[in-house]
Amino acid sequence: MSSEESQRKLYGRRVGRPLRPSLRRLVEEELPPRAIALPERAGAPLDPHRLFSHPPAQVWLEIGFGGGEHLAEQAEAHPQAGIIGVEYFRNGIASLLRACLDRNLDNVRILEDDARLLLDHLPADSLDRVFLLFPDPWPKTRHHKRRFIQRATLDKLATAMKPGSEFRLASDDPGYQAWMLRHLLDHPAFEWTARRPRDWQIRPHDWPGTRYEEKAIADGRQPIFLKFRRR
Repeated sequence: MSSEESQRKLYGRRVGRPLRPSLRRLVEEELPPRAIALPERAGAPLDPHRLFSHPPAQVWLEIGFGGGEHLAEQAEAHPQAGIIGVEYFRNGIASLLRACLDRNLDNVRILEDDARLLLDHLPADSLDRVFLLFPDPWPKTRHHKRRFIQRATLDKLATAMKPGSEFRLASDDPGYQAWMLRHLLDHPAFEWTARRPRDWQIRPHDWPGTRYEEKAIADGRQPIFLKFRRR
């Protein structure tokens, strides 16, 4: 396996239950005009503003959007923002495409790949907001290296984010909650904005919920909602 192929290795499932024929057609028809193609040359810049039909006032990024509920709500509420969603799970991509079609959302673009590869191509100071909501916690110690939150990844993310931009994170896994806080508090580019417990215990009103969050609460797992500011 080449080094490039190794970088592109993604863990976990790509498809859950088989897509219905109507959803397969939806992906075949609706994904290509929204799909992001990364530059073939390593490190070649990708201007995110040029991905959209109309240059957006801001560019937001959601890493691992799951079923797309949060991303679709944000896209509808903030039409001035161009939102890039990254997801490798084909069923989730189909769900987001359905929401985009139903709500006539033209400000959504999708990368069906690893978000870390996108960060390699984004120019400095190009992102206004980033979301990482309920990522796979990879609970086994030997799998911790697969977690998205790592010092090297945060370095790249900090470069791509504008000063003063916001990084929102959520998790229902106690081990990953501690991991997130430790890595972000240790990173000089990020500042935790919480001033009281309710700032991280309660999801803010402008932060749409997801089906995964509902399932976690129903199963007795308490999510936390973190906001960090790019210094």
